[in-house]
Amino acid sequence: MVKVYICNETHSGEAVLFIITNFIETPNQRLGYCAESPSVLKGNCQNDEDCEEGRMVVAGHGIMSGRCLRENENATGSCEILSWCPVEKKSKTHGSVLTNAENFTIYIKNFIQFAKFAFSKSNVLETSDKSYLKKCRYDQKLHPYCPIFRLGDITRQAGYNFQDMNTFGGSIGIMIEWDCDLDKGYANCHPRYHFTRMDVGVSNHSIASGYNFRHTRYFNNAAGERYRSLFKVYGIRFTVMVHGKAGMFSIIPTAISVASGLALMGAGAFVCDMILLYLMKKRDSYRERKFEGCRSKHKSTSKDVSEEDDRI
Repeated sequence: MVKVYICNETHSGEAVLFIITNFIETPNQRLGYCAESPSVLKGNCQNDEDCEEGRMVVAGHGIMSGRCLRENENATGSCEILSWCPVEKKSKTHGSVLTNAENFTIYIKNFIQFAKFAFSKSNVLETSDKSYLKKCRYDQKLHPYCPIFRLGDITRQAGYNFQDMNTFGGSIGIMIEWDCDLDKGYANCHPRYHFTRMDVGVSNHSIASGYNFRHTRYFNNAAGERYRSLFKVYGIRFTVMVHGKAGMFSIIPTAISVASGLALMGAGAFVCDMILLYLMKKRDSYRERKFEGCRSKHKSTSKDVSEEDDRI
């Protein structure tokens, strides 16, 4: 059994790295009563009866207080809710706050072990040049074994432009593939890297494209009142995935495979004979042809014995 062990951990989770490229802030939120966002359909109302007290607003921001807040009698109002107020802004992002993030680099250090063969190795190139990691950048042709990657190069090899992703974010998969023939020696076992975008489908127009999440920061003012800032953060999520397989020649499994193949060949011939002799419509014709040589030989032998008896 071949086992693969991964050693890639970040604060975002195991084998995951998140680069923030954009955000929307809703500052100075305080816990209290305010109007639900007009964009939340279940929070719209015409009178107080539409805002059942204690009921959570579906896809909204809080719990209804039982009041319908309207600017005038003819206008559609919004239910008053108990929530962090004011509610989150629905404004759209306008470009990235980190336009040069594509020049950031990440260092991926991976260890792999094939326990069956007592073999382990790292993806870092073994070299006596101590300055190698300081000056190398991954390049499929020039530096295929350099573990330092430029973010713009990763998205480009995945088939996308970094500047098109940094506004609304995205998810990129980094596949490290180990395919090792251990008969060729330790030095010939190297990783290969593949890159793919994971948050888009075939049509590239999915509503699920992009990547974002929300987080908050809490504060206390001089009077001891608690408030917070809500951030909707956009960025690119890099997920490192490792796949490995290794093989080595051994005479025992080779002999077993050859013997099994020969046995199957004999069994195959026997099964075919049974089908042709007993199941096919033309089985009589096949039986006559199969045993024709034996019968001819038997007749010839009988004739020779009779002639010899006559001579005696």
